[in-house]
Amino acid sequence: MTKIRNRSTQTTTIKRRTALQLLGGSAVAAMTPGINGVFAAGEGSEKIIKAHGYSYFGDLKYPPDFKHFDYVNPDAPIGGEISVSTRGTFDGMNRFNWQGKAGRYSGLIAESMFGDSPFGSASPADSITEAYGLLAEAVEYPSTKEWCIFYMRPEARFADGTPLTAHDAAFTHDLFLEQGIRSYARAVKQRIEGYEIIDDHTIKFNFVDGISRRSLISQVGGTPVFSKAWYEETGERLDKQSLLTPMGSGPYVVDDFELNRYILYRRNPDYWGWKLPINVGRHNFETVRVEYFADDAAEFEAFKAGVYNFRAEGSTKKWATGYDFPAVDKGYVKRESIPVMTPPSPTGFIFNMQRAPFDNIKVREALGLAFNFEWTSESLQYGLTEQRHSFAENSEVAADGLPTGAEKAFLESLGDLVPAEIFSEEAVRAHNSNASRTVDRRNKRTALKLFEEAGWSVSGDGKLRDSDGNPLNVTIMLNASSSDTAEAIVTTYAGSLESFGVGVTVEKADSAQWIQRYYDKDFDMIFFRNQTFLEAGTGLKQSYGSETAVVSSYNPQSLQSPLVDAIIDASLETKSREEEIAALKALDRVLRHMRIQVPTGYVSDTWVAYYDMFEHPEVLPPLAVGQFDFWWFNEEKYQKLKAAGAVR
Repeated sequence: MTKIRNRSTQTTTIKRRTALQLLGGSAVAAMTPGINGVFAAGEGSEKIIKAHGYSYFGDLKYPPDFKHFDYVNPDAPIGGEISVSTRGTFDGMNRFNWQGKAGRYSGLIAESMFGDSPFGSASPADSITEAYGLLAEAVEYPSTKEWCIFYMRPEARFADGTPLTAHDAAFTHDLFLEQGIRSYARAVKQRIEGYEIIDDHTIKFNFVDGISRRSLISQVGGTPVFSKAWYEETGERLDKQSLLTPMGSGPYVVDDFELNRYILYRRNPDYWGWKLPINVGRHNFETVRVEYFADDAAEFEAFKAGVYNFRAEGSTKKWATGYDFPAVDKGYVKRESIPVMTPPSPTGFIFNMQRAPFDNIKVREALGLAFNFEWTSESLQYGLTEQRHSFAENSEVAADGLPTGAEKAFLESLGDLVPAEIFSEEAVRAHNSNASRTVDRRNKRTALKLFEEAGWSVSGDGKLRDSDGNPLNVTIMLNASSSDTAEAIVTTYAGSLESFGVGVTVEKADSAQWIQRYYDKDFDMIFFRNQTFLEAGTGLKQSYGSETAVVSSYNPQSLQSPLVDAIIDASLETKSREEEIAALKALDRVLRHMRIQVPTGYVSDTWVAYYDMFEHPEVLPPLAVGQFDFWWFNEEKYQKLKAAGAVR
């Protein structure tokens, strides 16, 4: 019988993940010469490029004089409140520390040289490859990308009204190196040689010789900038949790909060950048409120009661059966299924490959065969999920069939690192199972054969044991704040593993302990996700590379593979999009071949439910729902809902 063990802790020393750990990201923003660039002659054939934005392959979509992004409503009204929910707790408002659990969205106060969405969605939301200047009005660099210069906007101000300068950018760069996440600091030091402050509003970053130039300009252009004076006056540290929020320059500021109850962010009327084209039609809500709840049931009941007004639905059960309450029947609550043209998050059961027997590929494959997607989808998820095969599902970089053409040539260039079966076997796809029962007998027979080949045989008591009689035991760590459906998926999978002869314990850990153990790699298996990818970038090294595998939170398996390292390194040297696609297909193929996780299903669209007082552009961009970014509030609709008692 599956053992479920509950564990809780009051520990507050938790390592926090930050986007800065993923150096440069896997969706790279960079730039090559084009009609939107301004050129100056350099030495020899080298050209100097100066432009208002950055895109690696091809020209920028938006010209220097663009008025706003195509997908926004430039006349969107300003005002109202959007309120959302989250589960768990928080102990401070310093998003960038790694010793506590910061409040949700608390990093939105900071801005970078290139623009982004304060709430983390893509910006612009109609292109993966492009970034446009925010703190910087222009970026300059040679065609060799050995350095870059940011020309900062003199009008930029922090929330307290003080000027934001190149000195603050340099200070923040050093701050992340000295007090930031170790894997991030290490990666930056290996790639960025240093900086030069040319004047109060101009800073130059120099890059290390002999490395790929991919992602470097994107990385320094995406680093938040904090106030040097504020840190010196307060004595705060980036690596310590605090009730104070670092001084940033963004369109929203922290207005109020109560630990573990709520956070209120307010639109800053004195924000320096309201008139910039990059901000037109965006950041339209007067306030953004985050309500905290202890569990999934309380959270959903609060939405039904109108305590918060916007919900991104992640539960297939609730989407199928939960929306039959009066507010829906009366038309007060709307539901939308919104297509988003990005790969689904590669969610599944992840092995800790630092631990035996999960370092054995046959054991990993055998354990994977116990997961029955078909039964899970029909019985637990109302048939609303699709099976995922790839780490970049439904994209042009997903591997398929046998390697051919450019992908085959790329793999051949890696020599003996590539096993022969990569060329002779089709790309691994998730197995099929009988939907009528949780355990597929055919898959069980295959799994037991694999276990035997790996040195594990079923003993007289029905348990898998090695040659010394030691049982095969697995502990699956589950976040106690997980939804009922997620817990059902985990416990069903655990039961199937037990039928194979594996001893299984499902160990519930509260959010604080789960996070700490996740970053410490203190688990056998977890139900979590890997990073997807659509473009090459140095962030792939932190997601799948060996160098930082043990410390990188983006590499939960601690995957260490010379072949994967070689693919990533070669992908960073590709000279065209076609070459890049071939390299990423090879990466996807090899990751699947290595069985680094047991893939589970995904929902192809994004589900949202909200009280009918919000509006959005008729045609949404492909890369973001954008509820915080470019939706807006309809005051007339709100007043009708309020009069009806539907909202508070």
